[in-house]
Amino acid sequence: MTVTIEEGCIGCGLCAGTCPAVFEMGDDGLARVHTQPSASEEDDTQTAADGCPVSVIHTEG
Repeated sequence: MTVTIEEGCIGCGLCAGTCPAVFEMGDDGLARVHTQPSASEEDDTQTAADGCPVSVIHTEG
């Protein structure tokens, strides 16, 4: 699985709270992908993407 965050993040922190191994909050207050998910992190990564209130997190694979 690969994960990307497109423009439009509002910095709510849900993704970083749901899957901190993959997502982190940058100095600008917006989420970013820290590292691509391992197989064991894919479920939490998808949960974070599905829960994004502005639907800017995308997963593939």
